[in-house]
Amino acid sequence: MKIALVHDYIKEYGGAERVLEALHEIWPDAPVYTTVYLPEFLGPHKKRFESWNIKPSFLQNIPFKAKLISPIRLVAPWVFSASWRIDFSKFDVVIVSATGAYSPNEKWKMKNGKSPLHICYCHTPPRYLYGFATARDWKNNLIFRVLGEIANHFLRLIDFKSAQNVDFFIANSENVKKRIEKFYRKESTVIYPPVDVAQSQPHISDDARSYFLAGGRLARPKHIDLIVEAFAKLKLPLKVFGREFGGKSPNIPISQYPNIQFLGEVSDEEKLELMGNAKAFVFAAEDEDFGITPVEAMSVGTPVIAYRSGGVVETVIENPSAGSGSATGLFFDNLSIESLSKAIQQFEKMKFDKETIIKYAQKFSKERFKKEIKEFVYRNLGSRKI
Repeated sequence: MKIALVHDYIKEYGGAERVLEALHEIWPDAPVYTTVYLPEFLGPHKKRFESWNIKPSFLQNIPFKAKLISPIRLVAPWVFSASWRIDFSKFDVVIVSATGAYSPNEKWKMKNGKSPLHICYCHTPPRYLYGFATARDWKNNLIFRVLGEIANHFLRLIDFKSAQNVDFFIANSENVKKRIEKFYRKESTVIYPPVDVAQSQPHISDDARSYFLAGGRLARPKHIDLIVEAFAKLKLPLKVFGREFGGKSPNIPISQYPNIQFLGEVSDEEKLELMGNAKAFVFAAEDEDFGITPVEAMSVGTPVIAYRSGGVVETVIENPSAGSGSATGLFFDNLSIESLSKAIQQFEKMKFDKETIIKYAQKFSKERFKKEIKEFVYRNLGSRKI
C-alpha cells in the first residue's frame, strides 16, 4: 500500500506535529508533503524530522517564507489540490493532518480509474475562518478586519467545497467533531491524538511540588499573560516554559515578578521533569481543539487547573469535593484573574491521587492512537489490495 502524508507546514513542534510524527512512525516510508519546511525554527525538535522524506511545495523557494506563514495557510488548499503542483495519483491513500480539509480534485484519478482514498485527520476547521481565537489579533486593525472578513467569506466557501471531497474525516476530539458537522456538514470519527505518556516517573527534584507550571506553544489564545498576572497577585511560585507563536519570547513582564520564572523552550525530557515535580499544570487556553499538554502533565501524575473550554473538558475529570480518587483536576469558568485565582485557592485545599491520574492518562497513549489509526485506514480501504 502506497501512502502519502500531507501537513500544513513544518515550522513549529506542537500537537499537530506530534500527530504527524506518529503517522510517520506507522508508515516510515511515506513521503511527507507540506507547503514549507523550516527546520531552523524547530529548536530541540529539529532532529525528529532529519531522516524524513519531506517534500515541500514550490513555496519553499519564495523569500521571507518564515514571515509569511499566515498567507501560506490561506493558499495551502490550492497548493495541495491540483495535480500539476503535486501528483498524488500514484498513491493508494493520502492522509492529511491539517487545520481544514485539503482535498483532491478530479485529476487525481489513478490509471486503473480509482482515486486515492482521502482521509483528513482534522485538528480543527481553520480557526481564523470560523470565529475562534487565533494567534494574531488581526481584528484589532479596522482595515485588516474589513478586508479579512471579506476574504474570509470567500475562503469559507472554498473550505466548505474542499471538505465535501474528503472521503473520511477523523476528528481529534468530540469538540472538533461538532465543528466538522457544523461547518462542513460531514460526519467524522473521533480518534484522540497521541500523547507520549511517561513510561517511567521523572526524577524528583529538591523543589518537588513547590511550584505551579504553565507553558507549551505560547500563542495568544493560550492566555499565559492571565496565568502570570494571577500568580503575581497570589505571590505563588510559577514556572513557564515554551515560546510564543513565531519563535519570540512571550510579551509578558515576567522579570518584574520574583515568584515567576520563564524557562524558554525545553526538550520533552525537561518538560516531563518540570511537570512531574509541579503541584499542578495550569492551562488557560481558549477554544482549545484538544489540548495535549494537560494530558502530558497527567501522565506523570500531576493534576490540572484548566479553563473550561474546548477539548480539555473531555480530558480533565473534575471533582470539586475532592472526595473521589477519580478527579484529575479542576476547572475555572471565566478568563479573569479572579476566576483563576479562586480555582488555585480551591486547588490548595484539595487532594489528588497520583497513581489514579497516571492510570487515567494511559487512555491517550501513542500506542492506542497508532492502533486506532491503522484499523481505521485498513477498514475503509475496503477491497483494495493492502
